[in-house]
Amino acid sequence: MPELNPRATALSIPGIRVFSNQVQLFEDGVNLTIGQPDFPTPESVKNAAITAINNNKTGYSLNAGIVELRQAAADFFADKYNAHYTADEVVITNGASEALDSVLRTILTEGDEVIITAPAYPAYESLIELNGGVVKYLDVSDTNFVPNIEKLDALVTNNTKAVLLNYPSNPTGASLSEEDVDAIAEYISSKDLFLISDEIYSENVYENKHISFGSKENIRDKTILIHGVSKSHSMTGWRVGYTLSPRHLSDEILKVHLNNSICAAVPSQYAALEALTNAKDFPKVMNEAYLKRRDYVYDRLIKMGCTVEKPGGAFYIFPNIAFTGMDDWDFATALLKEQHIAVVPGSAFSEHGKGHIRISFASSIDTLKEGMDRLEAFVKSIS
Repeated sequence: MPELNPRATALSIPGIRVFSNQVQLFEDGVNLTIGQPDFPTPESVKNAAITAINNNKTGYSLNAGIVELRQAAADFFADKYNAHYTADEVVITNGASEALDSVLRTILTEGDEVIITAPAYPAYESLIELNGGVVKYLDVSDTNFVPNIEKLDALVTNNTKAVLLNYPSNPTGASLSEEDVDAIAEYISSKDLFLISDEIYSENVYENKHISFGSKENIRDKTILIHGVSKSHSMTGWRVGYTLSPRHLSDEILKVHLNNSICAAVPSQYAALEALTNAKDFPKVMNEAYLKRRDYVYDRLIKMGCTVEKPGGAFYIFPNIAFTGMDDWDFATALLKEQHIAVVPGSAFSEHGKGHIRISFASSIDTLKEGMDRLEAFVKSIS
């Protein structure tokens, strides 16, 4: 048997999927693990894909994606976030995950270090290491989940190639203020580093406006934005993401992308075009529901005795359950076994998430009520 790639064999099933898969074994299981909106894709978006299929738009598109969609993505970021790009600076990908993979393949050489804020979405570490990079965690667990510039600077070495940020954050729901973004941009501008900003949850914000790193001119030449329609328009299965970056970077990302997947699925591209134009305000409908769900779950967690930051974006909340005296993985395992409710242990998001659990409030309010009732019963049973 020929030897497999040790980087591939070293991969494990993420904790999110471990608990999501296990809860499905229970008929009465409550799954609060997956970050998938429970809203249907907007009707006009679905119809745009149907029309594309009926009009035989089912072949290859340009490798970078149909021009109309690239222009729509550029216009969307200009209108929403004051971040200005041309259609030629946009690359349409098979979801934001492929966008990130293509970016990392483009910029990383063997041994390059990438700093990521932690707790962190598990796939970041996997993709960095698959591409020969080395992960350096910037612990934000003790700074309200916001990067501290001094701690960031202490991690930078001669091998550091990029800083990868995800705000609003998965798993914490933390957002950045304009002051936060300005401070980070000022630091990046003084260093020979790329900034990769995964802003996939930018449309899922609540009290405050999302500030995009793409709006900061002092780092435009070294900033790569990751985005898509999965979270904003409840289109997870359509698999349309995109990158925005200056032409000298987007041209290189495009070459990697086209050798990886040629182009994104064309009917999905036409659906995404509708999402970013005629349905561009659809996220407001979801956010009204998310806000009520967030506040409900937050209030319930506080009453249970959890210490928890109220998330400013995304649809996750990250309570500290250390007061129970249980390890977070043991807590989630026992909770699943005894109450048939699945949450994600905080340590699934790196060691800096220990003592927490992640709860997705992308589910209906009825599901969340049932979930909180079971969680409360479990907490009472062990205290």
